[in-house]
Amino acid sequence: MTLKNAHKNKLTKVGRILMLTLAISMLWIAAGPSNDANAKTTRIKDIVDIEGVRENMLIGYGLVVGLNGTGDSINNSPFTQQSLVAMLERLGVSVKGQNLNTGNVAAVMVTATLPPFKNQGSRIDVSVSALGDAESLNGGTLLVTPLLAADGEVYAVAQGAVNISGFSAEGESATFIRNIPTAGLIPSGAIVEREIDFDLDTFKSVRLSLKNPDFTTSRRIERAINGFLSNSMAEAENNASVRLNLPKDYDGSIVDLITDIEQLPIQPDQPARVVIDERSGVIVMGADVRISTVAIAQGNLTISITEAPQVSQANPFSPLGETEVVQRTEINVSSGEDMEIGILETGVTLQDLVTGMNRMGVSPRDTITILQAIKAAGALQASIETL
Repeated sequence: MTLKNAHKNKLTKVGRILMLTLAISMLWIAAGPSNDANAKTTRIKDIVDIEGVRENMLIGYGLVVGLNGTGDSINNSPFTQQSLVAMLERLGVSVKGQNLNTGNVAAVMVTATLPPFKNQGSRIDVSVSALGDAESLNGGTLLVTPLLAADGEVYAVAQGAVNISGFSAEGESATFIRNIPTAGLIPSGAIVEREIDFDLDTFKSVRLSLKNPDFTTSRRIERAINGFLSNSMAEAENNASVRLNLPKDYDGSIVDLITDIEQLPIQPDQPARVVIDERSGVIVMGADVRISTVAIAQGNLTISITEAPQVSQANPFSPLGETEVVQRTEINVSSGEDMEIGILETGVTLQDLVTGMNRMGVSPRDTITILQAIKAAGALQASIETL
């Protein structure tokens, strides 16, 4: 091989390596931002509700029968006895003046949610909850129970076997209860008897209600829809709603338009907020929470008192000795002298704040106090909401 050919082959090999490196780099660059963008965006359908497309709450009162002695005590639950007597009389059985003493019946409240556009004859799930002093609904069957809406009309009728996830076991000196045995579910236990009239396809405009109101998010939804339709058919009315108008040249109904725009990706925006539940010690902080430069000193005075009583006995065969209990008390005091002052620089993020507090050994309860103190000092650039 000549020197010229060797030099040419060497350049060819170097060129292939450079091309391969460039191709890998382009693939990495193309994949990186795309995945990051998908992680930050969400669909319009996940952050808005359509005005008028809503659920309706149903409620009813009924009886569960077939319980193995775990039902209501008739003497302690007069409403159960009255309901049982009324039901038997409707069925042609007269029990007036009779002393009813059965533990196989329980009065219950039946609740359900009627989804929008549910057709007559379709089925929905119902929840059953004991109203009296029943111990368990295990093995019970709900009798026919009308379910009413807020207008007093019957929209569904429920009946069926009650499924519960809890149970109870009781002995002479101990009782064991798992979950809630007095509440259960009847899957597809109610039949829809009345439809709610709502002709969405005849509308010329609808409002999109934001689940988390925000002006920036509302504006982004408007721009995404108008950019998709190439027309100004969406208008952000305020931070909670966006008006969507059906274009005159659109080949379809408002339902078709909603179907087209609900898949558009949106990057929601929320104000910086810290939510604190002082009862349980739960702290939830948004990603945009920022803290100005502040120094934090956290130390606790801990006093631990331990009682260890000991029994002192006399020597064997001693005529004067007595057995006595001698108290032994140990007191330990920790003033938290090993704790240091922590400094948080300007623009500290949520991750920096949590990492710094964890390194300082701050408990969730102390974190609540620290956050409130930082807010009082004007260094917390977020609102605090206490539950």
